[in-house]
Order: sequence, then C-alpha cells, then structure tokens
Amino acid sequence: VGVNQFTLADEPQPELLRIDPALERRQAERVAKVRAERSRQAADKALAAISETARGTGNLMPAIVDAVRNFCTLGEIADAMRAVFGEYRPS
Repeated sequence: VGVNQFTLADEPQPELLRIDPALERRQAERVAKVRAERSRQAADKALAAISETARGTGNLMPAIVDAVRNFCTLGEIADAMRAVFGEYRPS
C-alpha cells in the first residue's frame, strides 16, 4: 500500500471528496450536543481506562467499547491512545 513504482503516466487523478460546509457545521453541532449531554465523569473514566490499558499489555477493545458506550468520540479515543503510543512519523 502506498507509492507504487509501476504507475501509469496517463493515469487520471481521483476526484477529491469535498464536504459541504453546512453538513460539517451540523455534524460539529451534533458532536457538541453529545458531549454536553453525556456524563463527563463517565467519559473521563473510560478514556483513562484506555490510557491505562495501553500502558500495559491488556486488550484495548473492551476499554474502547466502554468508551463508545459512554459517548466518547473517536477523536478522544484516538487521543488517549496517541498519548501513550505516540504518532507515526516517517523518517
């Protein structure tokens, strides 16, 4: 996956997906509403469990499922894991 040394010179570029700004704004509002209505204490506890599990050798999936059930966002879950594992940077 990635760059292929056997590319075609006349291969057309794929069309980029453009998100409608109004749709993006509505989705951001929905996420803000979910965050405002969820139990902040339960969400924080679930995210802490992800970080704790990531520092050890346990299975992350149960902690991730618990975080989803407590209305944590994908970004929050990824941030909790990034804080432990870091982020890949090509050399």
